[in-house]
Amino acid sequence: MPYATNADLPASVRNHLPPHAQDIYREAFNHAFAAHAGEPDHEARAHRIAWAR
Repeated sequence: MPYATNADLPASVRNHLPPHAQDIYREAFNHAFAAHAGEPDHEARAHRIAWAR
């Protein structure tokens, strides 16, 4: 599920990243989530891609 705001991010992201990094994570996740839609395990893949940014 794409995240509309940083408040929607998982607690593990909010607790470990400063606000600016949360913005980057959210944008990377949302992009990867859309780019890999229909693939198996696309949500987990989007989280891995976002953490790598």
